[in-house]
Amino acid sequence: MPSRYLWMDTLMATLPALTGPSLAPPAGRKPDTLVVFLHGVGADGNDLIGLAPHFQNVLPNALFLSPHAPSPFEMAAQGRQWFSIRAVMEGKNEARLAGVQEAGPTLDAYLDAQLAEHRLAPSRLVLIGFSQGTMMALHVAPRRKDAIGAIIGYSGLLAGPDQLASQTRSRPPVLLVHGDADEVLPIAALPEAQDSLRAAGIEVESHVRPGLGHGIDDVAIEFGLEFLDRKLNGRGGS
Repeated sequence: MPSRYLWMDTLMATLPALTGPSLAPPAGRKPDTLVVFLHGVGADGNDLIGLAPHFQNVLPNALFLSPHAPSPFEMAAQGRQWFSIRAVMEGKNEARLAGVQEAGPTLDAYLDAQLAEHRLAPSRLVLIGFSQGTMMALHVAPRRKDAIGAIIGYSGLLAGPDQLASQTRSRPPVLLVHGDADEVLPIAALPEAQDSLRAAGIEVESHVRPGLGHGIDDVAIEFGLEFLDRKLNGRGGS
């Protein structure tokens, strides 16, 4: 079905279409919130949609979407990627920034289309990323004109931190959670992202999980639930 906005239809036609699993609100209820999971490299949307029932506990009328990243994972027969990591593995520091810049318009257009389709305000949009998905969330959301409701970034980093302050257009609240035993993206990525986000005027909360590797555990999920309950439902303080 075409959207109500011709410009959006034209833009979407030139970008990869994102699809993936979802979890709708209970029968008969209109979504009042849109939660979009952004998976890591080598996985796909099925990797994170299993978190939706947990977050449904604090956002019972949310629509949860977990799109597959636009490109096949280039280093295995299965999985998807938001952008290539070959150059990253070769030690090219600018590769992550180039990657999020290239994939950003596809995610941006997808978010616009979903908000329009479900007639929700940007303030009712939440991005929950893991690893490369966190990189996408931290790149795209602050550059959108209208602030989204919240970002949760698990085990990720901020690509191109030196560019963020000059390119920030909106300032959604951010929660970062990272394991101190992460063997893929070292724990040093958390304070680096936090400092750059705060320098851009973005509110950031963070938690370090002792002994956690590159993943999301039950405690990390609880941190996310409490954060969204405050930011989206106004419970438990600011």
